[in-house]
Amino acid sequence: MGQLENHQKHARALRADAYRAENSDEIRVEAFFLAAYQLIESAAARHGLHIQKHQNVRHELEANTFIFEENTETVWRDFQELEGRVRPRVVYGSAWTAADVEKARELFESIEKICPAVPP
Repeated sequence: MGQLENHQKHARALRADAYRAENSDEIRVEAFFLAAYQLIESAAARHGLHIQKHQNVRHELEANTFIFEENTETVWRDFQELEGRVRPRVVYGSAWTAADVEKARELFESIEKICPAVPP
């Protein structure tokens, strides 16, 4: 299995986990984050690129704007908010609300809409 197919496989599985109501909210938010990363990696893999780790998303997307073209900033900003604000608050914090889980879903769906690399 190639990189593209591997990232697509992971994105589909993680997406399913994120929407699985019986999972805890913490697991669902973590799955939204991981699925978003795999979507971004899938899009990069279509161009023969590999981001390597989630901390490199902004740098790699800014260096390779052809991946998402005019949506580059939207993708890295949404990912950065999911990774750096929403995810830590829910997964590691204690003062989060259902609105934070909803925000994670919204950020994921924004990225998913821009990342056509993974068929349903």
